[in-house]
Amino acid sequence: VVYDTEDFGRDARAYRLSANPARTVDHAGMRNVFVRLSGLAPATVYYFLVVDSDGTSRRMMFETPHNTPDRPLSIIAGGDSRNNRETAMAANRLVGKLKPHFVMFGGDMTNGDTAKEWQQWFDDWQATISSDGRLTPIIPARGNHERSNESIYNLFDVPNPNIYYSLDFAGGLLRTYTLNSLFPAGGDQAEWLERDLASCKTMWKFAQYHHSMRPHTTSKPERDELIFHWGTKFYRYGMNLVVESDVHTVKQTWPIRPSKERGSAQGFIRDDRRGTVYVGEGCWGAPLRANNDNKPWTRASG
Repeated sequence: VVYDTEDFGRDARAYRLSANPARTVDHAGMRNVFVRLSGLAPATVYYFLVVDSDGTSRRMMFETPHNTPDRPLSIIAGGDSRNNRETAMAANRLVGKLKPHFVMFGGDMTNGDTAKEWQQWFDDWQATISSDGRLTPIIPARGNHERSNESIYNLFDVPNPNIYYSLDFAGGLLRTYTLNSLFPAGGDQAEWLERDLASCKTMWKFAQYHHSMRPHTTSKPERDELIFHWGTKFYRYGMNLVVESDVHTVKQTWPIRPSKERGSAQGFIRDDRRGTVYVGEGCWGAPLRANNDNKPWTRASG
């Protein structure tokens, strides 16, 4: 990859910076080559080319987020592209039009985790590139239609092969937590989550994972273990927003916290002062399900 803060079009020799592959892995019938860039300036547009034995790519670009908390971040969050490519492509094109700082994607990119489906998914994901060649970063989580952690690790080069990790943005404005609901929620993952939350000093904290704790359809099971291992920590350490997927409905809750006290329902009670807002639940192209299991603390759903 050759890159620069100036746009030199497709003249690869004019770009002042370059980086070689840090990792190469074969997965899903593709040769996946990852370049890891460091030392980038904040709030800066970088223009780049991919140069390999087949030639030189089109000129593309990406913009690094700012590193001060006094400016807003723009984020798109969702999951479950799965079956309906036409619907998923419409959502992909919206990314290219809205140009957020990044996308939080909650898993179930494909239906069967096959090589053909992944190749189609990455072809379709090109629609997120804006008309002027701008790429939008993706923060991926694992869903149940990814048969193993390797699918996410080998296709997106996330920081942890067990697919749970955190990232800081905008100089103390936001920390995002990506959790793996297809990996034991307790044990190492829960211990890591508690350590990280306890040391987090950012103004806002967002989490994403695949399975909804309290699905808003009756055809999906309740996830008590996620409330016990994660929900209680979200409340203790002030998680502001959680994005869930898997259910293929849309929901937004009032701020809630885990509770079994009088007035609670299904393990949660509304708490406008210290509660967490849960949104979701996975409508990036997967077949929709009936929205038939609202809770007393549901704010909106459909």
